[in-house]
Amino acid sequence: MMELIESIGDIADQFDAIVLDQWGVLHDGSTPYPSALTALDQLKGSGVKLGVLSNSGKRAAPNAARIGAMGFDVSAFDTIMTSGEALWQRFANGQAAADSIYAIEGRRGDAANWADGLSLAISDTPATADAVLLMGLPDGTEEHAYDDTLHEALERDLPMYCSNPDLTSPRGGGTYVMSPGALALRYQKAGGAVYMFGKPHRPIYDAMQTALDCAPDKILMVGDSLHHDVLGAQRAGWQSLLIRAGVHAPDIAPGSITRDITRLTNNAAMAQPDYCLPDLR
Repeated sequence: MMELIESIGDIADQFDAIVLDQWGVLHDGSTPYPSALTALDQLKGSGVKLGVLSNSGKRAAPNAARIGAMGFDVSAFDTIMTSGEALWQRFANGQAAADSIYAIEGRRGDAANWADGLSLAISDTPATADAVLLMGLPDGTEEHAYDDTLHEALERDLPMYCSNPDLTSPRGGGTYVMSPGALALRYQKAGGAVYMFGKPHRPIYDAMQTALDCAPDKILMVGDSLHHDVLGAQRAGWQSLLIRAGVHAPDIAPGSITRDITRLTNNAAMAQPDYCLPDLR
């Protein structure tokens, strides 16, 4: 049964590692949450390993630089793992294969930076590629913006590697933008083969667990999404802590926390998280 706790410090000594989502837990996309900064300062001296697990199409280093620029002490984290990093490792280890990819990216050059170190060419069009890399979308992308690209990829039966399966992503001020996962689902529904890397899918959890070198039942996932953070943790055998102030904030009322989370998890046909906090504190 889910336990409502007052602070992550109440349970930290039960785990060998605590893994934190980025958006909605550490920051809102542009500004760190003050309580998260304080909580991390307290956890640093506890002896527990700390990790960041993010559905970002970029590799780990750019994400470390980003959260460092926001004011977080990056040295506090034993491992920073992104879905883009997990996918890069699959290509580097020969577990995913392509000679050339057509990239859908948030900013021009993101894919070339991601592919550094791989024997992988970046194609200018799906017509000269043998796979699609979906790693990011420019903010403000509309639902049908890539219809022509998806149609061309489908005609050539290209597999798609999606390194960010989020459907939406938070931005400052409580706003959200469409994320790559929404486009990947459209490609999949149209008959395309899609390989997802990121929460709640196992590859990113397996990569993080290997990096942390901890038993699964000694890892706590802290996230704001039941459908990504919590569900993925449950599939990996980790325990989970839901942050209510993130994506589910409109669905959970202060006076009916247990009832509302029960409704949400029942609708998703999943178990409840093990713990719950209003925010990372």
